[in-house]
Amino acid sequence: MDVSIVIPTKNGGALFDEVLTMIDKQETEYEYEVICVDSGSTDDTVDIIKRHHCILKQIDKAEFGHGKTRNLGASLGTGEYIIFITQDALPYDTHWIQNFIDGMKSDPEIVGGFGKHYPYPDCNIFDKRDLTLLFQGYGTTNTIYQLEDKERYKNEEGYRHLLAFYSDNNSCMRRDIWEKYPYDDVNFAEDQIWAKKMIELGYKKLYCPYAGVYHSHNYELETYKQRFYDEYKGIYTIHQYVMVKDIPHLLVGYYRFVKNNLNYVNTLDMDAAEKKKWRKYAIKRDWYRFYSAYMAGKYYRSSKSKQEKMDQKFSQQLRQINQ
Repeated sequence: MDVSIVIPTKNGGALFDEVLTMIDKQETEYEYEVICVDSGSTDDTVDIIKRHHCILKQIDKAEFGHGKTRNLGASLGTGEYIIFITQDALPYDTHWIQNFIDGMKSDPEIVGGFGKHYPYPDCNIFDKRDLTLLFQGYGTTNTIYQLEDKERYKNEEGYRHLLAFYSDNNSCMRRDIWEKYPYDDVNFAEDQIWAKKMIELGYKKLYCPYAGVYHSHNYELETYKQRFYDEYKGIYTIHQYVMVKDIPHLLVGYYRFVKNNLNYVNTLDMDAAEKKKWRKYAIKRDWYRFYSAYMAGKYYRSSKSKQEKMDQKFSQQLRQINQ
């Protein structure tokens, strides 16, 4: 088998059916299999999986972990390459697999790669802008990244983040490397922890814009408080980086960030009512970003019992696992 596509699932809904349908339509010379590890879906996700003739492994929701569940899925396949996506990542076109594996094979030192994310048409204006800019920054064609400047890597935070970025919403790795270096058993940022390890071992990673997926979210505003908390906890786990160290940093950072977003809204071609809506949205969401970053920074200075209470209050990951 050339490729094993691994998808952790739980209550994937109608969009997940579209994802599997697009995978079925792939035009590629590579032989591939689809492996779904479901952790307690209560909707028709399992029936959808069976209709698409995937390999299905069902586990209890308490057994789920972002690292270990993906490792389990990979262990059930035989593909020389392992593609990981999420249940809401829709391949951009029918050449997604072909382009991904062609890119991975372009250099024998490439051990992992990630593909482009396109915002869905209904994506909010800020995520649409940020997703576009993020992936533009990695290149307009297949681009290989490797640790070439150790002094810069040691001293420059941005360079470390650049080299470690990797997303299991749309990623690919070599099975022989996964067998030596499987994902850590963690509940967040397993992908970037793995990529950082590979980079520091001297391997190469690939950015493949030709292997894109649609992937974006429009969460309720309150949910961003939880997502940002998990995100900044993850950044600390990877880089020991605290974005917001104290209350003054929180207030100054928030002011600068929201000012930039309000100015961005003013540049858009939309009527006054629409601009007002997005200004209100930015003010509240940006506050959640900086407040949650501050709380995530406090997490690592807190006792274990305090950390557990903070996770119960703020973590979206924990809520999803316990649903």
